[in-house]
Order: sequence, then C-alpha cells, then structure tokens
Amino acid sequence: MIRPQPGTAARAAARRVVSLVPSLTEAVAATAPGLLVGATDWCSHPAELAAERIGGTKNPDVERIVALAPELVIANEEENREPDLAALRAAGIDVWVTEIRDLDQAFHELRRLLVNGLGLPRPTWLDAAERAWRAPGLAAGPGGRERTAVVPVWRRPWMVLGRDTFAGDVLARLGVRNRYADHAERYPRIPLAELRASGADLVVLPDEPYRFTADDGPEAFPGLPAALLSGRHLTWYGPSLASAPDVLGRALAQAR
Repeated sequence: MIRPQPGTAARAAARRVVSLVPSLTEAVAATAPGLLVGATDWCSHPAELAAERIGGTKNPDVERIVALAPELVIANEEENREPDLAALRAAGIDVWVTEIRDLDQAFHELRRLLVNGLGLPRPTWLDAAERAWRAPGLAAGPGGRERTAVVPVWRRPWMVLGRDTFAGDVLARLGVRNRYADHAERYPRIPLAELRASGADLVVLPDEPYRFTADDGPEAFPGLPAALLSGRHLTWYGPSLASAPDVLGRALAQAR
C-alpha cells in the first residue's frame, strides 16, 4: 500500500492509471484525462470517459486490470475490497489507497493523490471546492436553523448513515445533524418503525447507492419532510465538491 507522508516529494508521474473509485475517476479525468486507461462500470463522470471498463468497485476484473499494464491503481479503503487490492499488488502493480471520512480529509487526500501520487499540478477545481466550503453561514443550514435527520442509504433492509462518514460530515456542515451519528456502526440496519420514532424532523434521501426518488422513499416516512439529494454531490469527493454546497443547500431548503 502506498501511503506517503504529507509534504513528501511527488513520485514519478504515472502515465497509465486505473481508478476503482467513481469520484476519484472524475477527479483525475478533470485534471489529466489522458491518464485513465481503466475505470469501473460505476464511473459515470465524465460521461465521455473513454477508459476501458473493468467491472465494479467490489468485483473488479483483476486479470483485465493487469492486462492494461497500469503504473498505478487508485482505490479507497471503504469502497474497494482488500483481497482485490492484494491481488493487484501481487501482480506487481502499485496501488494507491485513499481514506476519506470527512471533508477535510477529502481535500487532503485529493491533494495527496493528484500532486504526490500522480505528479500533477494542483488543479484549479480543487481550489474552487475548498473556497466553496469556506463560505460563511454554511453551518447555519437552510433557514438558519439546525435540523436533525435520518439518512437512509438502502431499503429492504433499511440502512442509514451512522458514525464517521463523509456524507454525515457534509450534512453537518450544511446544518443537518445525523440522528445516528453516534451509532456504534457506520451503516447500521435500523427497523423502519424505529426510524419513524427517532425524533428526527427530516428524512434525507440520496439517489445513491439506493436510488431514492419522489415515488420511492418519502412514502415510508409519512408526515416527515423529505429532502431528495444528489448522491454525487453528497458522497463524491472530487470536482462536484465545488457546487455541492449550493446544490445540496437548495434541495434541503425545499424539503417540506
């Protein structure tokens, strides 16, 4: 596992990169699109990405990745499985693993990957993203008051955001407190009846990983305002961070 310390010199610039993380695929493509030779089936941004598809984040085709002869594979400790990364290392491929649990860590890891890992100049979109999240008044939330929310990420069974999650930190900075932020698990399974009785005054429903919509999700929480959020802006750490405060803030303000 490659984990250089902050401030270390950039490694030799990689010319062939495979990304196993959709948000990092977008980050690299927005900075140096010619580097990507492989990406997962879930890497949907940018839409015109021409990299070869190598399977999913949890089930990448290791043999196909090896055949692409990348100089670096980009991964994430939560999204990708260690056995797959170990198989890539065993094949002689460098694997760069990110760890991102909050917004500050996201900015740090993006700088570390793009500058130290790939030898690229610091991108202007990263500057724009950091400025966007320093805007005054973010923590007050829409309407100037903090709201308490349950944040499902799956149904059948119902699973919600728990402790120590990137999306939970994003919401907190927008004035939304996660009702299960102190849960022992990061993505606990909570019965629907308990979610309804949790005392939350808002339900936040992103469109990934489960695709909640106006017709699939809000009906499970009668009488509770529902905010339908862009999962890309809530959970991705890349160029979308620059517009995320505005996109998410408007959607939260519209929840009734």
